[in-house]
Amino acid sequence: MNEKILVADDEKEIADLVELYLKNEGFQVLKCYDGPEAMKLAEEEKPELAVLDIMLPGASGLEVCRKIREKHTYPIIMLTAKDGEVDKINGLTMGADDYMTKPFLPLELVARVKAQLRRYKRYNTVLPPEDVLSVSGLVLNSKTHECYLNEKLLNLTPTEFSILRILCERKGQVVSAEELFHLIWEEEYYTKNNNTITVHIRHLREKMGDSFEHPKYIKTVWGCGYKIEG
Repeated sequence: MNEKILVADDEKEIADLVELYLKNEGFQVLKCYDGPEAMKLAEEEKPELAVLDIMLPGASGLEVCRKIREKHTYPIIMLTAKDGEVDKINGLTMGADDYMTKPFLPLELVARVKAQLRRYKRYNTVLPPEDVLSVSGLVLNSKTHECYLNEKLLNLTPTEFSILRILCERKGQVVSAEELFHLIWEEEYYTKNNNTITVHIRHLREKMGDSFEHPKYIKTVWGCGYKIEG
């Protein structure tokens, strides 16, 4: 594997434990305990994925996430407190791809890291021209990981790109939140109270300038899921 993973957590024991498990899987680990150092490592070391605790001293994990998203599209996993529902939503809105609630199982974090990297690489490999999708003014290019809406470039995170691509590939069909979750993360840790997909859909609509009440692009089929009509 050998990919660089940025791990930032002010709880030294947790950071050290995550580092141990990731190194055992062959990853390089860039470890730090505060926000400013995390920003420095993100800029200088060019990691392939970041694991950020929300409560970092100096600069919060949300600030680090926002800073990374100004230049980079690689996956970001946020670590939140048990009762940090608002933090989870804020993290996803800032551009995070996933989150885990403390306390967590290190092996589950490793599984999520692998799933995020698989998906990110899949959408950043050279693909044949027919993999460029065009639906309702949207043009998605998996080779360049770019998405245009009416010729305007949208700044999407890897997860947002993946959701949009799946919906475009299945234009006219309803895709449930559960199916979207499994297709993107490829892991069986979806729960019925998980609002991850809902938050990503909302953020996509904001970036596309779409209406929640009367969406033109991503339509909600209540009780069923989401769809894009060609």
